[in-house]
Amino acid sequence: MSTKVFYSHGKLLISGEYVVLDGAKALAVPTNKGQYLAVKSIPGQKLIWKSYDENNQVWYEEVFSIELYGSQQYDNPVSKTLLIILQVAQQLNPEFLNGGKGVYVTTKLTFARAFGLGTSSTLISNIAKWAKVDPYKLLWGSFKGSGYDLACATSVTGLIYQLEGLQPKVSKVVFSPSFKSKLYFVYLNQKQDSKEGIAHYRKLSSVAKEKVIQAINLITESIVKCNTLAEFEKLIDKHEAIISELLVLPTVKQRLFYTYSGSVKSLGAWGGDFVLVTVTDESDLDYFKTKGYTTILSFDEMLLA
Repeated sequence: MSTKVFYSHGKLLISGEYVVLDGAKALAVPTNKGQYLAVKSIPGQKLIWKSYDENNQVWYEEVFSIELYGSQQYDNPVSKTLLIILQVAQQLNPEFLNGGKGVYVTTKLTFARAFGLGTSSTLISNIAKWAKVDPYKLLWGSFKGSGYDLACATSVTGLIYQLEGLQPKVSKVVFSPSFKSKLYFVYLNQKQDSKEGIAHYRKLSSVAKEKVIQAINLITESIVKCNTLAEFEKLIDKHEAIISELLVLPTVKQRLFYTYSGSVKSLGAWGGDFVLVTVTDESDLDYFKTKGYTTILSFDEMLLA
C-alpha cells in the first residue's frame, strides 16, 4: 500500500509578539527543521497513530476508531486534542477519513520537542494537507492563535504576517542580513508561564493597543530593511521596551542577562524557549554558557531564511 508523506517547517517570531493577534505586522521565519506526517491505509476500522521525536523515540501513540464521532473517551490530553483536530478537519471536508478504511499514521519531528518551534503548528499544517482543508480554518476551529506559524509551515523564506480581520495577509520577504553571523539563538532551558502578561494585554484598551501596533509595524518594516548590526540592535531594543511597557513585565535581558553587552530579544510568548542575541565576537556566547545556557544555534543552523 502506498504511503503519503507531508512535511511542514517550524517557526520563529522575530517581531510582533502579542500584538500580531490584533493586526500588527509580524516578522516570522521558518526554521530549517520541522515535522513529517506519513499516512497509509490498513485493514480494519482503526486509526493507529505513532509520533516519534527527533531521536526516533516514540513519545506518543494511540488507537482511535475510524468513526471519529463515536463514543471514544481518552484520558491522555494529547489524544483529546488530536481527536478534536481530526473532527474539525472532517467537518471542513466530509470526505476526510470517511471511506471506512483503517489508517496508520506516523509523525516525525526533526527538532527537539522542548524547543517550542511548532510541534502543534506543523501537525495542523500537515493534517490540513492530508485532509485537503484550509489550515487557518483548521487552526481556528480547534485552537486559538494568530496563524503566523501556519504561514511559516509552508514557506521557504521569511515573511511579514498580518491579520486583517480574520484574513491572514502574508508577504514574503528576505530576512538574511549581512550581519547574520552576529545573530544567535539561545535556548532558555524551560518554558516560562506567560499567562500574567497575556492577561494584562487582553485588558488593555483598543486605543492603547493601536498606538503600540503602529510603532511595532514601523519596527518590523525597518528590521527587514536595516543594513547594520547597530541599527538592528536599536530596533530590537526598542521593540523589547515597547512590549515590556505594554505587558508591565521586565524584558528578558533585565530578568536574566542584565550585564550582557549585546542585545537580547524575546521570541514569541515572553519568557519561553529561545531568545535572539547579538554578538560582536563568538566569544561573547561564553556569557550565556557560564550561566548554564549551553544550547546555542547560529542563524544558519536555525533558520530557513
